[in-house]
Amino acid sequence: MKISYKKLWKLLIDRDMKKKQLAEAAGISSASIAKLGRNENVNTDILLKICIALNSDISDIMEVVPDEEIQC
Repeated sequence: MKISYKKLWKLLIDRDMKKKQLAEAAGISSASIAKLGRNENVNTDILLKICIALNSDISDIMEVVPDEEIQC
């Protein structure tokens, strides 16, 4: 099982928001955004900051999926 952040990227598209704008709004680094883009592990504090910036729930930005469903 792995984490997928596809929901986050879809949410950004729906809100017409760029990754750089998210980083600024959430107060997180571009390195954290890059990790999210690669579906890598990030600190829960990062996820919390994103949820606050987007006024969303954790389930709105990420999901757990079986290994074979994740595509880079």
